[in-house]
Amino acid sequence: MQKISVKELLAQYAQGRRDFREVDLSGADLFECDLQGINLAGSNLSHAYLPYANLSRANLQEAQLEQTELSHTRLQMANLIDANLHQAFLFRADLCYCQLQRSNLTKAKLQAADLRFANLAQANLTAANLTNANLEQAQLKQAILQHCILFRAQSVNLGEALVDTTTTLPDGHRGRGEDLEQGMERQMQERRDPGTGRKGLL
Repeated sequence: MQKISVKELLAQYAQGRRDFREVDLSGADLFECDLQGINLAGSNLSHAYLPYANLSRANLQEAQLEQTELSHTRLQMANLIDANLHQAFLFRADLCYCQLQRSNLTKAKLQAADLRFANLAQANLTAANLTNANLEQAQLKQAILQHCILFRAQSVNLGEALVDTTTTLPDGHRGRGEDLEQGMERQMQERRDPGTGRKGLL
């Protein structure tokens, strides 16, 4: 993985380059940077600082974003499939129409985030905080919501999500989750299926 400085990244982006796959930007300060449409698939942005940045339509598939600061960041229509967002800070982030399938959002801070029409199918949201988040039309099929806080989250459809008694529902009550174990077993089996071409991690 190639290490690239913020100065190099911004200069090359300004010259029209958009393909920055598998670069190392860990710890980079990209505050308020306009990087819409950039391709950072497979890149390392762990511990990077990107509040108020514009990453709309960015390709961040399989990117490492562990403990990355993304509060107030624009991520509309971004591709975050299979991305690692463990303990990422996404307070009031704009994630409308974002692709988050199979992403790792464990312990992510998503308070007041805009997740309208986002696809969170099979995402791991264990211990994530989605207080006051907007989940209108968001897809949560087989999303893992153990220890997840959904207090006062808006327009949440939990019909196909994996909820248990550790989940805090939008009304403040705990979930029931009779189907959690069965649903997780089915999800693991689907991820092991050679036909999918993936072996995702819970």
